Amino acid sequence: MPELPADHAPALPEATDFIREIVNADILSGKYRMGDIRTRFPPEPNGYLHIGHAKALYIDFGIARDYHGKCNLRMDDTNPSKEDVEYVEAIKDDVRWLGFEWDGDVRYASDYFEQMYDYAVMMIEKGLAYVDDQTADEIAATRGTLTEPGQESPYRNRSVAENLDLFARMRAGEFPNGARVLRAKIDMASPNIHMRDPVLYRILHIPHHRTGDAWCIYPMYDWAHGLEDSIEGITHSLCTLEFEIHRPLYDWLLAPLPVHKPQQIEFSRLNLTYTVMSKRRLLRLVQENRVSGWDDPRMPTLCGMRRRGYTPTAIHAFLKCVGVTKYNAITDVALLESCLRDELNKVTPRYLAVLNPLKLVITNYPRTTSAKRRRQSITAFPRGKKSACAGPASSPARKSSKIRTEPSRKSAAPSTATTKTVKSRAPSTGSTPSTPSTRKCASMTASSTRKSRTLSPRAKTSSTTSTPIPSRC
Repeated sequence: MPELPADHAPALPEATDFIREIVNADILSGKYRMGDIRTRFPPEPNGYLHIGHAKALYIDFGIARDYHGKCNLRMDDTNPSKEDVEYVEAIKDDVRWLGFEWDGDVRYASDYFEQMYDYAVMMIEKGLAYVDDQTADEIAATRGTLTEPGQESPYRNRSVAENLDLFARMRAGEFPNGARVLRAKIDMASPNIHMRDPVLYRILHIPHHRTGDAWCIYPMYDWAHGLEDSIEGITHSLCTLEFEIHRPLYDWLLAPLPVHKPQQIEFSRLNLTYTVMSKRRLLRLVQENRVSGWDDPRMPTLCGMRRRGYTPTAIHAFLKCVGVTKYNAITDVALLESCLRDELNKVTPRYLAVLNPLKLVITNYPRTTSAKRRRQSITAFPRGKKSACAGPASSPARKSSKIRTEPSRKSAAPSTATTKTVKSRAPSTGSTPSTPSTRKCASMTASSTRKSRTLSPRAKTSSTTSTPIPSRC
């Protein structure tokens, strides 16, 4: 990328996580410039990508985008016994589906086999590697434990010439599988068990999907990882947290070689509740026909989620919510589903249709009745509100209820007294101006007086023993 003038150089992006803090510090210190940042996504083509790989993709390509750099797509095809071209094509499709574009052509670890072999010869010449005749079980038995040091191999002190000869014969195919390995000579008493003379090369007579039968020795991951990054000019090698313990070996293997030294940075992997995130276990489900294939909608693979209805935008929103940390945590799968709902609510068209209509006859629909009219009249004067002809500030209804609940201590007054009492409550035409409200109250009082005069004997008797009830006004 051409260097930009100082006054046109893009500004540093905001350091929203610890990885961007490291990159910003490298740029401010002058170690790198904007546009020099280069990352890579290095899957092993032994299965389909799942939602856990989407987080690594999001970080690797996101860092390169934010710093105007580049990101490589590299197939770590160092184990031909488990790899296939089908997986290579599926990985490329999934990366494109998520909206990422890698720089240039797809890289392969097998492209660097010759260079890796030359660097291994250089390590032997420096006395930092040797050919070991022990079997895999013997090597594991003498490696030691976390509390006990390992035992040195009886072949550890071979001469440089003998090691170079044996290593050349290993490449020529003179030995069967597992007969010999090339090991780094570090420290069998190191507290880091990965530093106890790790294996760098093993013999494997299996055709490679790209190189065919050209090679019968293949590099181990720890040896290939750092060299691949160095050859491609990677500035920041981003890995998941389980490789943190491998970082001392990553740096040790590159230190004596005349190569570029990338920086390895680890972040926590994505773990979801109720979700299998192991390619080995997912492969078993496919091989045992528990599912219809890698793209079964029940699978957490990206192609399976695509068939289930997930969109790249929803997955990006989910990964943004998860963030980048160094803390191993388990994320609730409900967060992923919530991000999908939010996305579909915005972009999914909705249609309503009656496919099989049914004729419905309502036979008990209520009609307008006197009861309904009474309910309508009640709503005209809600409880607690005074009517237009209300007298004192206190509610007449409360007065009436109070009178009904108190027993009378004296004999009730005759009905005529009741009539007079009602009349006395009516407003006087002389003292109060005549209004529609007062006229209405007066007519109601007169009607009550007429009714009291025309009571039957039995009604009169009952009325004399009852407590007088004031009128509404």
